[in-house]
Amino acid sequence: MSKEPNYTEAFEELQEIVLEIEQGEISVDELSEKVKRAAILIKICKAKLTSTEEDVARILKELEKSTEENG
Repeated sequence: MSKEPNYTEAFEELQEIVLEIEQGEISVDELSEKVKRAAILIKICKAKLTSTEEDVARILKELEKSTEENG
């Protein structure tokens, strides 16, 4: 099984799928598989964004606490 793509890879693949769909470059037979793959990629991107948001919030809270203790 291949490794999970990082955010950039997932986002770029998602953009390719959207472009193919918009331009009508895929057949009806392929459409279902492309939509399933897009759903997986969206979940990957959403999870990574949520994780990053939580990390940033935690870091900012730690910095705020450190500033209050030193200030």
